[in-house]
Amino acid sequence: MPLFSYPANFTTGSDGRVLVEFIDLPCVATDSKDERDAMEEAINALGSDLSIRLSHPEVIPTSSPTKRNQRLVPVSLWLAPKLALYLKMRDQRISNSELARRLSLHERVIRRMLDPKHAPTAEKIQAALAVLGKHMIVEVRDAA
Repeated sequence: MPLFSYPANFTTGSDGRVLVEFIDLPCVATDSKDERDAMEEAINALGSDLSIRLSHPEVIPTSSPTKRNQRLVPVSLWLAPKLALYLKMRDQRISNSELARRLSLHERVIRRMLDPKHAPTAEKIQAALAVLGKHMIVEVRDAA
């Protein structure tokens, strides 16, 4: 499974504002007054773009390796499990209806699991991933 972080360039302008541009999502950029706020804005911008892609079903770009002077921006914890489920369903060519059948659920439950506006329980997503041969792990690492 992919790690849900995307590389971005953080550039400080002459006015002190920090511009954030994503390598794998060329139409996604944001800026802020300082580094800390820029990271928060970057996480929000990334989440917005990926939520739209998930809602319409569009391609979710794979994160490229981080290069020198780039920083990784994590996908929000509420969105990463939905993306993992969506990507695994696409990989295995499994429809919402088929996954619902395998889990003995109604198809609308699967739609809600994938809906960025709906907050399913972690257990439901874990059960769906298990049916697809995956399990979810949350990892905490030292900050760079």
